[in-house]
Amino acid sequence: MIKTEIITVDPEAIDQAALARAAAILRQGGLVAFPTETVYGLGAVIYNRDSVKNIFTVKGRPGDNPLIVHIYQWEQMTELAREVPETAKILAQRFWPGPLTMILPKKAEVPAEVSAGLPTVAIRLPAHPVAKELLRLTGQPVAAPSANSSGRPSPTRSSHVIADLDGKVELIIDAGPTGVGVESTVLDLTGPKLRILRPGGVTREMLAAVFGPEMVEAPSQINCVRPLAPGMKYRHYAPQAPLRLLTGEPEPVRGFLQKAAGEARSAGKQIGIIAYDEDRNPAFTATGVNFFSLGQRRNPTEGAERLFHLLRLCDQAGVDEIYAVAPPRQGVGEAVFNRLYKAAGGKVEEIK
Repeated sequence: MIKTEIITVDPEAIDQAALARAAAILRQGGLVAFPTETVYGLGAVIYNRDSVKNIFTVKGRPGDNPLIVHIYQWEQMTELAREVPETAKILAQRFWPGPLTMILPKKAEVPAEVSAGLPTVAIRLPAHPVAKELLRLTGQPVAAPSANSSGRPSPTRSSHVIADLDGKVELIIDAGPTGVGVESTVLDLTGPKLRILRPGGVTREMLAAVFGPEMVEAPSQINCVRPLAPGMKYRHYAPQAPLRLLTGEPEPVRGFLQKAAGEARSAGKQIGIIAYDEDRNPAFTATGVNFFSLGQRRNPTEGAERLFHLLRLCDQAGVDEIYAVAPPRQGVGEAVFNRLYKAAGGKVEEIK
């Protein structure tokens, strides 16, 4: 166990000295947790193999789960990728800085530990001002998965990082809540089409508006034998209590939730309900249900911003079981569904 330093940095008035110290820790082989616009990341310079290996150790992350490399200017792609197709340049101009990760054939200089032995590398240029400045001061590409224990809900606040990694990393940068709330979209550029491996803040609709819907392919399976990107194989984002993901028309789902609340009360159990404001029932309070709001169903960005924090609030409440209402699967709602699906162990219950 090591002593973890925690510093606060205002994204609108960046403390250059604090970030210079964080950059020095990275260059010297330490691990630094820092904010991005999606979730907090746990960073190590990619050319320090021991530091990269330490990411896997600290998180308890499987070794065949590749890492995303973060850069501060898009021209750095040529340092990492063996070839940068015109499609990647268009994507960079349109969506970088931002919540988009591109998978490209990697150069030999990219360590195998970063890519989990794959011939590809995942690259992202984050939009968060603290992340961008930290990366600029570091001067080298930084591998950074989410700054949480593997399998746990991703961290969107520094308190989440502290809960999972205090005493395990050299430094945590607290810059307040993140914005997007779910991890970046991961896009495979190694085939004839743009293949979404993990949905995120850059939606399928946004990509289709640039390249045409026929050029954007969503994966047919969320799980796979050999993951090409984070979030494709293992159970992720899981709270401590079992989570049941519910789909169906609003009225039957609300009736199901009301019945579940009554049964829980009779059995002396505490349940958590993660749903939209429209699904709230006054009887929930009377039955001792913990209701956690995803916001308005018509505004999926609210649900994305809140999701991981709500999963951790369920842990804090000590609930015995969680019921989550599936979002509409359009826009960023697809990413919210993906995370809940993984948290539920790949199971969905249709309520009729």
